[in-house]
Amino acid sequence: MHPAAAVIPKHDPSWEMGKHGPVWPRTPACYGFTIIARVKPGTAEAIRGYGNKIVAALEGDPNFLAPLKLHYLRWVLFDDDTRFMYQGIFDTDFDKYTEDAIELFKKSGLNTIFENLEGFPEDWKTNPEAFIKFVRAHQCPSFMEYGEYPYVSADEIKKALALKAAFTEMLDQMQ
Repeated sequence: MHPAAAVIPKHDPSWEMGKHGPVWPRTPACYGFTIIARVKPGTAEAIRGYGNKIVAALEGDPNFLAPLKLHYLRWVLFDDDTRFMYQGIFDTDFDKYTEDAIELFKKSGLNTIFENLEGFPEDWKTNPEAFIKFVRAHQCPSFMEYGEYPYVSADEIKKALALKAAFTEMLDQMQ
């Protein structure tokens, strides 16, 4: 396996359409998106505090975010806490990821961090189309992506690490 990079063309009408809009291509980094939106005034600390809720949920259940098939998730407040960036890399396409995210948060009782962003629909739990419309409207597509281990899923990485641990344990027992 060799590292790989891909240039992602600008969207054009020839792209395959999914349930919720164009299907962005899978890249060496798998799938993902970046959202940039304005923060509701006075909510920057609530956004920072929301990170603690995710940490606590994962401490209670290490598989809490597993339905999302995430590789990475990055949140950034910038421009003096007036704008927010959500960046996620995951194994499923946009439609599946957003549908799974809505279900995960409804099931868990946690609200989404997006509630602190201007224009985010208050009825997102019962109106998934509005949630998806917001995400699509604030998506900033990448034009190049690189993968050190291209097209490898999070589950494949976990299996490889488990195999490595088992092999290491076996070798340690042989000594």
